Amino acid sequence: MAITYQSKKRIFTLHTEHTTYQMKVDDFGFLLHLYYGATVRGDMDYLLTYYDRGFSGNPADVGGDRTYSLDVLPQEYPVMGVGDYRSSALIIHNADGSDCCDLRYVSHEIKEGKYGLPSLPAVHASIQEAQTLEILLEDAVSKVQVRLLYGVLEKADIITRSVQITNHGKEEIIIEKAASACLDFVSGDYDLLSFYGRHTMERNLQRKPVAHGNFVIGSRRGTSSHQYNPAVILAEKDTTEDAGGCYGMIFVYSGNFQFEAEKEQFDQTRALMGLQEELFHYPLANGETFTVPETILSYSDSGFSTLSMRFHHCIREHVSRGKYKDAKRPILLNSWEAAYFDFTGETICELARDAKELGIDMVVMDDGWFGKRDDDNSGLGDWLVNEKKLGCTLGELIDKVNELDMKFGIWIEPEMVSEDSDLYRAHPDWVMQIPGRKPIRARNQLILDFSREDVREFIFGQICAVLDAGKIEYVKWDMNRSIVDVYSQAHAQGRVTYDYVLGVYDFLEKLGKRYPHMLIEGCSGGGGRFDAGMMYYTTQIWCSDNTDAIDRLSIQYGTSFFYPLTTVGAHVSAVPNHQTGRNVSLHTRGVVAMAGTFGYELDIRKLTEAEKEEIAKQVRRYREEEELVRLGSYYRLSNPDQDSYAAWLLVSQDKEKALLSVVMVETHGNMAVRYVKLRGLSADAVYEDVETGKRYNGMALMKGGLPLPVEQKEYAAYQVALKRVCE
Repeated sequence: MAITYQSKKRIFTLHTEHTTYQMKVDDFGFLLHLYYGATVRGDMDYLLTYYDRGFSGNPADVGGDRTYSLDVLPQEYPVMGVGDYRSSALIIHNADGSDCCDLRYVSHEIKEGKYGLPSLPAVHASIQEAQTLEILLEDAVSKVQVRLLYGVLEKADIITRSVQITNHGKEEIIIEKAASACLDFVSGDYDLLSFYGRHTMERNLQRKPVAHGNFVIGSRRGTSSHQYNPAVILAEKDTTEDAGGCYGMIFVYSGNFQFEAEKEQFDQTRALMGLQEELFHYPLANGETFTVPETILSYSDSGFSTLSMRFHHCIREHVSRGKYKDAKRPILLNSWEAAYFDFTGETICELARDAKELGIDMVVMDDGWFGKRDDDNSGLGDWLVNEKKLGCTLGELIDKVNELDMKFGIWIEPEMVSEDSDLYRAHPDWVMQIPGRKPIRARNQLILDFSREDVREFIFGQICAVLDAGKIEYVKWDMNRSIVDVYSQAHAQGRVTYDYVLGVYDFLEKLGKRYPHMLIEGCSGGGGRFDAGMMYYTTQIWCSDNTDAIDRLSIQYGTSFFYPLTTVGAHVSAVPNHQTGRNVSLHTRGVVAMAGTFGYELDIRKLTEAEKEEIAKQVRRYREEEELVRLGSYYRLSNPDQDSYAAWLLVSQDKEKALLSVVMVETHGNMAVRYVKLRGLSADAVYEDVETGKRYNGMALMKGGLPLPVEQKEYAAYQVALKRVCE
């Protein structure tokens, strides 16, 4: 069994294929954390130590024993008000004004299958693939009950954690802070890998030592944000891609989050992942339950690469859902960088005709097809087709595109409204706006209060009327600003940011059920909501509004630590690039975009015949390698921010095929030869370069590497397809 309970010592042990997680209910009913790491056998409670720690207080239960203090002991779910001065996973504000919640063990239950969460995304698994542990804790005074949920996917080396808080007391309480996962380490010296950024430059890797004090990242923007991704790695000092111990944590949520890493007075380390405590004061009346979004945990004792592959598999197989979870994705052409707002129905048909000739599957009509929408200052919220602009009905346009044997997709931004719109003029009370204050604008648009069901239902009806107009097979769901005016006329204010995200999830769940065969791509100014929560509803997400191939090397490198290529929207765009002005060859742009769900973001009508031939070649190449991109094991072979080249490798699960991709980041006079060492191949096999016929031993490629050409060419790129020919 993946989950066991030793009743004599009251020890819980969670085993995956390569890891062990252990905790203990002690003599006073406190739930103490014992161990998480590589597989061990036996009880780890000997790691607990007891000394008089001076100013660290002692619970009343222990009498005169000064050696027992929760300020020092590793805990499974630390709370404020019981003598632990470190960061808390839970802060409850009681009706009497106190901030205290003394949680003690009540009971537990082990179940087959994986728990689910009401109204929230969560890892899913068959009853054969997972087990669930529920541990019930209670504060005897306030009657607040906390149910700790653990999901164990044994073969996947994944443990998930969530928390449900129920108020069984007579008085209302306020949840001031709530995390879903805490990891306490009694020893160890760690680095923290976090992923920071900004709009058009997301998920840059930062590796810093966990030092004394608190390191905190998170989002107050209403989304998981461009600025910090809700996924982190805690790593031993010497950890590399293929050696060393590392812990990963992903928060399965698309709104405000907070991660904390604290090294305390006795050199112990605590890591917490949960909801952002600012803008959060959630009231809970008698009988009500609050659910903290899930955190996914995994551990690797063989470096970052193994950890990444475990998360890739988890998201592909146990987070993503629907038709496109396992299906091939269409290669698409998006109209945004091709035409922006300046298009007609004929423009879309012309793009579709040219795209069809090059082997592309779909044309997507981006922003500007609805209401009074010729720029980004008006029209949002009026989801009525501008037939005058298109020159036809939407159904007629879709039919014209389909007659070309092309699929049709469309862009929407349901959460937003322009002040210059019929919707806002009719319902100004539907926006998030603080009474008596003028709103903070961003991109000249306001935010609809998606915490309100009536608002969601109205927009849902409008969007469905559009989607029912014809055979629409793809939707790009965008969200192009952060939330500032946190206020709702329908809810207590401390719960608005949380309820807003649940409203978005509710809308997406209904949309997916109504249109089960439609591919939905998430977007928030590109990668502003690139998280596992959205991946539960949208199979892929536009990785970044920055389509520059060289910037994308860094963006996609950071993204790869947690998220599989199947989630990464990546397109070839025009040069000079519209975000950076950089000129990069079409070949290099294609190589970079193939590390994701491949497509194009340019005006095909303006290309030369040679460029069109190159695109047709890229499309054929991607189709040949699509299964490898979708299902292959992904290896980072360099760091594009430190090395002179960016290199990554995809290897099929049976090790029969591999695809090496390299982009030269630096060019110098009289360049030294660079050698890229491959990984993940069968050591005793012989691999053949599909293009040249040259053969290599698998171990030779991994130990000696391949020499990269020395060319006087800026940002040169290379792809080498390998197939195993013999042992």
